[in-house]
Order: sequence, then C-alpha cells, then structure tokens
Amino acid sequence: MQRETRMKRLVFFVSFLALLTVGCDMRGRDGVAGPAGADGRPGVSGADGNSGTPGADGKSGADGTAGRNGATGAAGAEGATGAEGAKGDKGRTGDR
Repeated sequence: MQRETRMKRLVFFVSFLALLTVGCDMRGRDGVAGPAGADGRPGVSGADGNSGTPGADGKSGADGTAGRNGATGAAGAEGATGAEGAKGDKGRTGDR
C-alpha cells in the first residue's frame, strides 16, 4: 500500500515540474513589440546654492605656564660598618 502511495506522489511531482517547465518556456518567448511610451517631462532646474558664511578666525592659544623645578633629592644614608673578619687557620709545622 505504501509503495503505491509513494509511486503516485512521484508521478504527481514529475508531472507538476514538467507543466511548470513548459509554462515558463511559453512565457519567456518574445512577442510583438509594444507601443512606445510617452516622452517624459523635463525636470525643474535646481536653485542656486547659497554661499557659505566665512568662518571666524581662531584665537591664538595661551602660552603654557613655565615648569617648576623638581625637589632636591634627600642625602643617602651612611653605610653600615662591615662585619669582623674570620680568624685565620693555624699554620702547619715546618719540615725537618
């Protein structure tokens, strides 16, 4: 039963596509040329543009303030006293 239904659907769609193809082919054929269209009216001329107003002169910028001197650095701390040196090893006895 399903096989028969599928076959009917397939035949329907193939027939439908064939009909569309023929219809589109018929519409695409060139016919007799239509009458010429009426001449268009001429457009209105544009108004002249106004001249822009001249820009005002820019003001000169103010001079920058002079930089301040930096603070003097603090004096360095005094170095710490070195540690006491290690004691030397005992010497060897002399050769006889």
